[in-house]
Amino acid sequence: MKPRSAAGHPRLLLTAIALASACAHLPPSSVHHDLVVYGGTSAAVIAAVQAKELGQSVLIVCPDAHLGGMTASGLGWTDSGNKAVIGGKSREFYARLKAHYDDPAAWREEERSESRHYRADSDAIWVFEPHVAETLFEELVREAEVPVLRGRWLDRDTGVEKSGAKITAIRMESGETFTAEVFIDATYEGDLMAAAGVGYHVGREANAVYSETLNGVQTRNARSHQFKTKVDPYLTPGDPESGLLARVHAGEPGAEGEGDHRVQAYNYRLCMTDAPSNRVPFAKPEGYDPAQYELLARALQSGARHVFGKFDPMPNRKTDTNNHGAFSTDNIGMNYEYPEASYERRGELLEEHERYQRGYLWFLTNDPRVPMEIRERMGRWGLAADEFTDNAHWPHQIYVREARRMVSDFVMTERHLRGTTPTPNPVGMGSYNMDSHNVQRYVAFDADDVAYVQNEGDIQINPGGPYPISYEAIIPKSAQCTNLLVPVCLSSSHIAYGSIRMEPAFMILGQSAATAACMAIEAEVAVQDVDRERLRTRLLAAGQVLEYVAPPPEGAIPLSKLGGAICDDSEANFVGEWTPSVSTSYFAGAGYRHDNNEPDGKRAIFTVRLPAPGRYEVQAAYSAHPNRASSVPVTVEHAGGSTTVSLNQRRVPTVDQIFQPLGVFEFSGTSARVTLSNEGVDGHVIADAIRCVSRP
Repeated sequence: MKPRSAAGHPRLLLTAIALASACAHLPPSSVHHDLVVYGGTSAAVIAAVQAKELGQSVLIVCPDAHLGGMTASGLGWTDSGNKAVIGGKSREFYARLKAHYDDPAAWREEERSESRHYRADSDAIWVFEPHVAETLFEELVREAEVPVLRGRWLDRDTGVEKSGAKITAIRMESGETFTAEVFIDATYEGDLMAAAGVGYHVGREANAVYSETLNGVQTRNARSHQFKTKVDPYLTPGDPESGLLARVHAGEPGAEGEGDHRVQAYNYRLCMTDAPSNRVPFAKPEGYDPAQYELLARALQSGARHVFGKFDPMPNRKTDTNNHGAFSTDNIGMNYEYPEASYERRGELLEEHERYQRGYLWFLTNDPRVPMEIRERMGRWGLAADEFTDNAHWPHQIYVREARRMVSDFVMTERHLRGTTPTPNPVGMGSYNMDSHNVQRYVAFDADDVAYVQNEGDIQINPGGPYPISYEAIIPKSAQCTNLLVPVCLSSSHIAYGSIRMEPAFMILGQSAATAACMAIEAEVAVQDVDRERLRTRLLAAGQVLEYVAPPPEGAIPLSKLGGAICDDSEANFVGEWTPSVSTSYFAGAGYRHDNNEPDGKRAIFTVRLPAPGRYEVQAAYSAHPNRASSVPVTVEHAGGSTTVSLNQRRVPTVDQIFQPLGVFEFSGTSARVTLSNEGVDGHVIADAIRCVSRP
């Protein structure tokens, strides 16, 4: 059994036959190419087109029947972050989508003027229908005359031939062999990378591995997509002997900040519609078991109403339906095997994921335990009849949010994204939140030893703005492979990958990888020896964005002008949901965070790096306003213990209208930890920056 995206899947067999006929003119496997791209993702298409435009012979070889990966498989609500750093062919792709929707004929189920996301004066559009994206990917390879061989599965056991550290050929399970000067692994799983003997990691690293704060087990930070009430985990409520509910895992979650084998949850990004003429009602899946959704039933009966929170609108009354809430479309804990599993086992896991998600839809629409208002509203929705027409209107590609991640001489980490450690030789930029979905669901206990269900692993932290992605992260160690580039399963920690893993960034890195591959071919050197300055020059000429200087918002004071030892909110750790803002002057750096006036135990934790032990005046930055809290608890940890100071954020700070002194304290080490809390406050709490100024 092959995974669902394969032409070998029974439902896609007719498609595979048609593709085989259509591709009969393609070059045989005996033809040597300058570049072979393995994979059918968005990164693969962009890489191949770029290489062809640079004059190299190129071939896409992929297991997929359909090109474009997640961009063409339901992820139409683009996780773009700061769009100003999306350049090159990635931006051209979204511009061509915009050109499609400029045509009034593209709007069949609604007027163009009704869409909140179409702007006539914009150069691009960031929300779109799956079939429109897939059509565009097919146009790109056709226009560039890039041959595509589909339904080809790498022999992962013995299918990579090498001479020393150089790949000479890759062989498919069909026996076909492809040779090239350089190869690109553009799969979500990193199968070619692994088969070539390149080192990689699966799961979460411990925080200590790369000096991070958001990696590993994160029970304290897992506040989003969480159960709002304490839902009993046992088959018979209150009775542990009765066993656990389905989809609740036995065992402890693990030590805080420690690494584990767990992978953030996958789901299918469903394209749904409420347009009667295009709606396919949800069907009861084969093997449906309502007991799998007992936990959801209990959550709904206790008041949860999260179901419709991520029905993100697409053109023509469609959605990109994503996970939202404690029990949703993410199949938490059921994908740990997937990254390294055999093709057959992956196929079984994908079928289980589809059965779970189809059952979820059926349950919400039909089960009497679901509140009537949810059932009735859900019943107005269905799958879009004009999407994924060869796959029963179900997406071809599951959302593999992470699988293998290469471990090279350089690893992108939280520190690089936050800008506290320099990133060498950028070949693109990212900007999205450091975003990990939940990885496990376990039994927790409150102070009275009452058991309840808890999710763990969800992190949504803004890195503080756009950041560069290094060329060193897409090339392996030279001792392992000298002619392979990996723009998707790149060298990154779990939490950094949570931001990098967005489709626009994959296309950016695909273009840069192809440019570097062409330079290596032209100069007859290893990919590790490509001239970095020449690469930078060529990427900039191709429209890639490699650095970004944001215009300072009104009221912003650059950190470099403030003096002292400072920890900005962009470097702080937050417990609970804090919202970035620049609304009220003055503030340190690019902005500040506020707690949404939700006094529910949120915390902002600042760790200031001190130049040396000694006495320091600790100062808190905030922008004053009448809606602020008048008594924010601020706790300073120092050599003598800890001191909590009450901070009135309605009053204008006394130091340059931005900093308010909290006191002078002795510090025996080279860091100062200061925590703001919103416990019991009477207004908005602002977390901007903490400064330590040396005092005699």
